[in-house]
Amino acid sequence: MSTHAPSKANILWFLPTHGDGHYLGSSVGGREVNFNYLRQIAQAADQLGYFGVLLPTGRSCEDSWVVASTIAPWTERLRYLVAVRPGLQSPSVAARMTATLDRVSNGRLLINVVTGGDPVENKGDGIFLNHDERYEVTREFLNVYSDLLAGKTVNVEGKHIRIEDGRLLFAPVQSPRPPLYFGGSSDAGIDVAVDTVDKYLTWGEPPAQVADKVARVKAAAVARGRKPSFGIRLHVIVRETSEEAWRAADDLIKHVTDETVASAQKIFARMDSVGQQRMLQLHGGRRDQLEISPNLWAGVGLVRGGAGTALVGDPQTVAARIREYQDVGIDTFIMSGYPHLEEAYRFAELVFPLLSLEQPGNVTPIRVNTGPFGETIGNDYRPQKQAAQS
Repeated sequence: MSTHAPSKANILWFLPTHGDGHYLGSSVGGREVNFNYLRQIAQAADQLGYFGVLLPTGRSCEDSWVVASTIAPWTERLRYLVAVRPGLQSPSVAARMTATLDRVSNGRLLINVVTGGDPVENKGDGIFLNHDERYEVTREFLNVYSDLLAGKTVNVEGKHIRIEDGRLLFAPVQSPRPPLYFGGSSDAGIDVAVDTVDKYLTWGEPPAQVADKVARVKAAAVARGRKPSFGIRLHVIVRETSEEAWRAADDLIKHVTDETVASAQKIFARMDSVGQQRMLQLHGGRRDQLEISPNLWAGVGLVRGGAGTALVGDPQTVAARIREYQDVGIDTFIMSGYPHLEEAYRFAELVFPLLSLEQPGNVTPIRVNTGPFGETIGNDYRPQKQAAQS
């Protein structure tokens, strides 16, 4: 199946509500993540021209809805990709939360549909369903949730969800609802995705594997008369030269011990997420096989669950790799880097000028403009001389 390559990309950044720092797998170089720090990252992303930010979900994170609602008023254009959790939330309550945050943010809400892939964490949250049952709940949840946000009155008695006279009194700004993002690599996940969501997400696998997944999802969607778009979740390590970038990658995991890797991999192995299993297969827990595709480095996945790969290189190389993903149908890139504040600037300043972006960017070339002591003045604006008024 041929894939139409998107001509422009949307770039999102990441709010590290689970913690941040200079190194992985260690408290060395750790950084306190509080409201002021998260606000700094969000405001930087807003000013730099990122399309939005992803907020993670789970018991190791600050609550994404609370964080998004407190930070959104401090930004102007930035969108917030926040998770709904089928099985954890009533679809009616989730719809009211969604409509409220979409209104108070003036239509800047995006929705990430998360089914949960860690059985231990799920049981701690009161979910005792197996993998396929969770996707059954997700389908029922999204049908009710989407109908409510579209202004419909819902009466349904499903296998897992029962609603009588469900209705939403206050509509969201976005019509018929904020866009739904969803990642699920299993057959059950793809089956739900092609019927219910707007953007299908994948973690950062090599381009050939991503191309296969996109083609598979697209074929299933076309057969049902739907046309989702596609996004990818990646880390990025970009420096002015490739040598510097690869040194930074090695530096990121220099405090990671073999014991830390073994402990993390044991936790990841218990998860029933097919996407997580695919991440593990990319490196197998080995440090000597981390460049799994040209400039695609799996070192993050040694100790971090979920997205475990990073694009590594100089700006031109990283931009070229992004375009490779565009060529197989990806139009949305959810990026992150450690520490997230500095790397938000670095990625935008070095790579944005090399890409064609949907969102307006604020990274422009700075002309040489020195002050009286040789320093570069912060902008080119000069007050105009006003004629003296008589």
